[in-house]
Amino acid sequence: MRHGLLVQVFILIWVQVELCRFVECQPLKVVNIAAAFTHNSVIGSSAKTGIEAAIDDINNDPSILKGIRLNLIMRDSNCSVFTGAVKVFQVLEQEVVAIIGPQSSSIARMISFMASGLQVPLVSFAATDPTLSSLQFPYFLRMTQSDSDQMAAIADLIDYYEWKEFIFIYVDDDNGRNGMSYLEDILYKNPKTVYKRPLPVKANSSVISGVLEKTKSFGTRVYVVHVNPDSGLEIFSIAKRLQMMTRDYVWLTTDWLSASLDSSLHMNHSTLNMLQGVIGLRQHVPEFEQKKAILLRKRNIMKEGLVSSGMNNYGFYAYDTVWAVARAVDELLKQNRAITFTFDKARNSNLSSDLQLGKLKTFDNGSLLLEKLKQTNFTGLTGQVQFDPLRNRVDSAYDVINIDQEAVKIIGYWSSHSGISVTPPEKLNMHTKSTSEMDHKLLNASWPGEETDKPRGWVAATKERPLRIGIPNRATFVEYVTEDHGTHEIRGYCIDVFNASLRFVPYDVPHRFIPFGDGKSNPSYDELVRMVAEDVFDAAVGDITIITNRTRIADFTQPYAANGLVIVIPNRNSNSGAWVFLKPFTAEMWGVTAAFFLVIGLVIWILEHRINDDFRGPPRRQFITMILFSFSTLFKTNQVDTISTLGRMVMIVWLFLLMVITSSYTASLTSILTIQQLSSPITGMDSLIASNLPIGYQVGSFVGSYLTDSLNIAKSRLVVLKSPEDYEEKLSLGPKNGGVAAVVDELPYVKLFLSDRKDFGIVGDMITKNGWGFVFKRGSPLAMDVSTAILRLSESGDLKKIGDKWFCKDGCEAGRRVSDPNQLHLDSFWGLFLLCGSVTLTALIIFLVKTVRQFVRYKKKQRDLMSQYSSATSSTRCAQAVYSFFDFIDEKEEAIKKMFKQYEDPPSIAFHQYRIDRSRLLDQININNDAFPDEIGATKLAPSWPASSALAGSLESIWPGKSSSLPRMASGTTLA
Repeated sequence: MRHGLLVQVFILIWVQVELCRFVECQPLKVVNIAAAFTHNSVIGSSAKTGIEAAIDDINNDPSILKGIRLNLIMRDSNCSVFTGAVKVFQVLEQEVVAIIGPQSSSIARMISFMASGLQVPLVSFAATDPTLSSLQFPYFLRMTQSDSDQMAAIADLIDYYEWKEFIFIYVDDDNGRNGMSYLEDILYKNPKTVYKRPLPVKANSSVISGVLEKTKSFGTRVYVVHVNPDSGLEIFSIAKRLQMMTRDYVWLTTDWLSASLDSSLHMNHSTLNMLQGVIGLRQHVPEFEQKKAILLRKRNIMKEGLVSSGMNNYGFYAYDTVWAVARAVDELLKQNRAITFTFDKARNSNLSSDLQLGKLKTFDNGSLLLEKLKQTNFTGLTGQVQFDPLRNRVDSAYDVINIDQEAVKIIGYWSSHSGISVTPPEKLNMHTKSTSEMDHKLLNASWPGEETDKPRGWVAATKERPLRIGIPNRATFVEYVTEDHGTHEIRGYCIDVFNASLRFVPYDVPHRFIPFGDGKSNPSYDELVRMVAEDVFDAAVGDITIITNRTRIADFTQPYAANGLVIVIPNRNSNSGAWVFLKPFTAEMWGVTAAFFLVIGLVIWILEHRINDDFRGPPRRQFITMILFSFSTLFKTNQVDTISTLGRMVMIVWLFLLMVITSSYTASLTSILTIQQLSSPITGMDSLIASNLPIGYQVGSFVGSYLTDSLNIAKSRLVVLKSPEDYEEKLSLGPKNGGVAAVVDELPYVKLFLSDRKDFGIVGDMITKNGWGFVFKRGSPLAMDVSTAILRLSESGDLKKIGDKWFCKDGCEAGRRVSDPNQLHLDSFWGLFLLCGSVTLTALIIFLVKTVRQFVRYKKKQRDLMSQYSSATSSTRCAQAVYSFFDFIDEKEEAIKKMFKQYEDPPSIAFHQYRIDRSRLLDQININNDAFPDEIGATKLAPSWPASSALAGSLESIWPGKSSSLPRMASGTTLA
C-alpha cells in the first residue's frame, strides 16, 4: 500500500515535468499587442489605417520576428476616459506585450499605473501631455512630439512676430492645462501677457460663443487655440459669425488643425475660406516612398467605402509605433528570451471580486522589452525614430502652415535644435551649422481679411470698451489737470498734451477720463499708479512724475515735461555791492531809457539845426552837441537853449518823463539800500538738510517720501501744504513764527507759483532730474506708440504751443532764481514813454511838412528865374544845378528867407547862386556873413575878413577865374 502511493507520486511528478518540457519546446507563433483609441475620430481614423498597414507589413516581412505573427487586438475608447480605461483593462487579460496608444492623454495617464504594475510598455502615438514623461510613469513612451516642444514652437512664433500678449484658448483637461503650464514656463524667460480662457471638455456652441464674446472686450487680438481636432473647427465657425476673422485679428493653432485638414481630402471651400489667414503647426514628416504607398492604400480603402476620411500625420506616427514595438520584440526574442506571464492570485482575486475584470498577468520580460524600446534607433516614415532619456521622441519638428486662398501652404519649419527656419529640418546640418548662423525667418504669410501686412495683434480699446484713463482730480495747480465741477469737463495742460499726442498715433484710441480724488485735496499719485497696475484703470494721464518705485509696477511714456525738485525760499537781496545802483531798473527799463536819450537828442538837433547857431558847425561839433544836450537834461540846465517852438514842446514832455523816472529810481534805490529784506540761511539742499528747519511740501506728492527715504530727513520736520496760498503764508511767516524755512516741490508747480509772486525765488541747483509721463499697464504696447507721438509732438513745436496756451497768456517768464520786489519794470512806465514818443514824432512830422513846403516854393521860384535867363553864359548854366532836398534842409532859416526876398528882384541867376555858395562856405569856416558884403565893388571888405590863401582857394573852387569871369551886375559893377 505504501509502495503504491510512492509510485503514484513519482508518476505524477514525471507527468508534470514532461508536460512543462513540452510546453517550453513548443515554438512561439503569435505575439499579442493591443491598441486603444477612438476609431471614428480625426486622429483615430488615420491611426487605424497606419496600425493595420504596419501589422500587414511586419507579418509579411520575413526579416523580422521570423515567422512569428504579430497579433493586433484593437479596442474603441469612444472618446471616453472611463470607457477607454475599461477597454484597456480588459485587453490586458489577453497577455499583450505592449499597448499602442491611447490617443488621449487623460486615458494614458489613467492606464499608465496599470501598465506599470503589469510591466507592459505603453507606447503612444498621440498623447502629447508633457507630464506623462515624468518618473511616475516609467513604462510610458511617446512616439509623437510632446506639447513641451509644441509650446516652444508657439512661443517662438509669437516672439518672431513680436507680439507682446495673446489669448490662450484650451480644453480644460490634463492635456490642455499641462500644455498651458509649459507655455507659461517657456515664456518666463521672455515675458508675455497671457489671458487664459479654458473650455469644457465637451463645450457646446453657446459656451464657445460666450468665451469668445468676452475676449472681444480685451485689447489683445492674438489667439492661440489648443483644442481637440474633432471640435476645433466649431471655434472658427463661431469666430467668423462674431466677425473675429477680420483684419487686426491673429489666429494661431497647435497641430490639431492640420490633423483636421489633412484628414479631409475634399475640404469644402466654405471651411477653407473661414480659416483664411490662420497659422498652425503640423508634425513634420519627411517625404518617403513608403509614405506614398500608405497614402495610396488609404485612398483604395476610401474607394471601397470602408472609411471616409483622409490620412494625417498621426497615422504615420502610429505606423512607426507598431514597427518600434515589433523591432523591440524581435531583439528580445533574439536573446532567447521567452514571452511569459505570471499570474498573481492574491492581487487578482481582489480585482475579480470588485471589478469583475478577470485575471490580469504580469509580463515577466516587460522591463527587458522596455529597455529594448528605449534603445530604438531606426528611420521610419516620420524620420529618425529614437528616444531621449525622458522617453520622448528626439529632434521634434513641425511645419508652419498658413491657410491662404483656400489652400494650405507651408511658410516655414520649426525644430527643437534649429528653431524657426525656411529650410526643412532634415536638410540642416545640426553638427556644423550653429544656431546663430541659421536664417531664422518665415515666408510671407497671409492674414485674416486677406491682409498681407502683419497685424499689430492688439487694439488699444473699442467703442464697447473704451480705454479707462484715471486722472488726478486736483484741488490746486488746476492748470495742469482737474475736473470742472460745474460742467464736469476734464481739462488742463496734461489733458491737452495727451489728446494732441493721440493725433500722431496711427489708430483710433476710444477712451474716457475717470477722475481720481474728491477735488477738495490733491490725491495720492502713488495710489493712482498702483490702480493702473492692478487693472482698475487702463492708463493714467496727468502730472505724474516718473520715479523708480512707480516704474517697477507700471510702464511710463517718454517724458513730455521736464521736471525736478527745487527749493523755494523768501527773497534774499543784498543791500550792498559795486553794481547795486543798477538794481532799481530791469535790463529792459535801462535799454529803453538809453534809447530815448539818443532819440530825443537827434530830434532836438533836427528841429534846432536851421535856426540855432549852437547846433551848427562842423559835423563832429554838432554830434557832440547833440549827445551832451540830451544827457545833460538829467543833471542840470542845458548850456544850449532851444529856440524853436517844436523843440521846446518836445523838451517839456521829455523833462516830465525824466522827472518821473529819476524820482522813481531814487525811491527804489533808497528802498534797496535801506529797507530790511527777508533773508534765509538756506543756500541749497546740503544746508537745508543740516539746518533742522521745517520744510514744506505739496500734499499728495512723492516729495515727502523722497525726503524721508532718500535724504533721511526726519518726518517731524516736514509740513504738508495744501495750496499755493499755504506756500506763500508759511514762507512769509518763517520757521520762528510757525512757518517753514523752505518749500521743496517740482519745478512746473514752482514756476506757476512764482509767476505772480515776486517775493520768493529758487535757491540752489535742481535736486533731481526727471519728468512727467503718462502711465500704462505693464507691457502695454500703447506706451511705446504714445512715446513716439510725444516725440513727434515736441519736434513739430506743438508741445511748446500747448504750454504757451496754458502758462504764457501774459508772456512766458522762466523760473526766477532771484526776485526783486523793489525793481522797476518797463510795464510801470510804458504809458509815459508812449506819450513822449508820440509828442516827439508829431513834432518831427510837423517840421518835415513845413520844410517840404519851403522846398517846393524854392524849386518853383528857381524854375521861374531859369526861364527868364535862358541865354545865360555857360558858367551861369552850371550854376543852375538843382539842389537836393537835403542840401536845402541844411541851410539856415535866415538864408532861406533872404533867398526868397532876392528872388523877388534878382540881379542874375549867377549872382544868386554865388551868394548861396558863399554863405555855405563862410558857415563852414565859421565866419559871420555880415563880415563879407554882397556888393564887393560898392563896399570895402570888413576888417575881420581873413586874407588867407585858404579862403582864396575856396572862392576859386566856387567861382573859377572870378576876377575875369564874374558876371556883371545890373549897375555894371564887377565882383572882385
